[in-house]
Amino acid sequence: LAKPDSGRFPSLPMSDPIFLRQLIIVLTVTLAIVFVFQKLRLPTIVGFLLAGVVIGPGGLRFINNASEVETLAEIGVVLLLFTIGLELSFETILSVRRRVLWAGLLQVLLTIVVVLVVARFLGASPEVGVFYGFLLALSSTAIVLGIYNERGEVNSLQGRLASGILLFQDLCIVPMMLLLPVLAGAARGSMVLIGWAVAKALGALLIIIFTARKLLPWLLHQVAVLRNREIFILFVILVCLGTAWLTSESGLSLALGALVAGLVISESELSHQIVADILPLRDSFSGIFFISVGMLLNFNLLKEDFLTPLLDLLLMIGIKGWVLFVVFWWLYGSIRLAALLSLSLAQIGEFSF
Repeated sequence: LAKPDSGRFPSLPMSDPIFLRQLIIVLTVTLAIVFVFQKLRLPTIVGFLLAGVVIGPGGLRFINNASEVETLAEIGVVLLLFTIGLELSFETILSVRRRVLWAGLLQVLLTIVVVLVVARFLGASPEVGVFYGFLLALSSTAIVLGIYNERGEVNSLQGRLASGILLFQDLCIVPMMLLLPVLAGAARGSMVLIGWAVAKALGALLIIIFTARKLLPWLLHQVAVLRNREIFILFVILVCLGTAWLTSESGLSLALGALVAGLVISESELSHQIVADILPLRDSFSGIFFISVGMLLNFNLLKEDFLTPLLDLLLMIGIKGWVLFVVFWWLYGSIRLAALLSLSLAQIGEFSF
């Protein structure tokens, strides 16, 4: 046998498993937060966000770059919205479809108009004002539905309305992104192409939903007949990630695709078994997502100028909160419902980043 240093069996340098170390840090923090916050009966999402601030680049720097856990975070939000979709159904969403459509349309348009007026008052151009309106009109699907799910209110009236509004906002992402070149002056006169792109994206979504509703129940039954738990779980994950990927390729968001996949499968008699199998994976990965969001906080910026971000935050939440309150109060005549939904949806979604 040749000696190890003879050149025939060169020793390969082992790279430092940085990703594994950071994953261990995140999982350790996740376990600790879930334990402490459940003992205190506080929302664990708040704990995850605070943990991201503490261990992220702006805090103790256990993790120097939030993008290093971005892939796991995206898997987390996909699984989170998939399981929330399982607990809803198309019938639940359609039961409030008319008012959700009106509420979503009014909320998005009024938010853009009010932000445009404020931006013009502050000296910004109309294009910049509309762009800020786009950013402000969107809410975080993962955070809002995550909180409703943790409180067991997904199927309540406010939960169903919030789900419908968030679905509408996700659909609005397509025309918003396609209008950005127009606002920048790079694609004036191409409204026909923009309209065609929007129609194509929405058409692709309808085809995905129609195909899934016709094909998935039969496929699920065939997989369930095998009575192999591993194959069943792998198939469900494939459906979840695959649908999310297809909607992303169509110009829509991953989150919307995952929610649609869950809504389709929720009509199956196997939906309760799927929830039980996917729940542990969802809880593990969704915690990583919320921690990664907390890592985005930049303390250096706050040290240089704390007052401006604070005023911006109050202005943004104030504008959007009042728009939501007025819209739901006008549509439903309930101050309590309007207050609940305005507080739930007043924040800005991570997509705006």
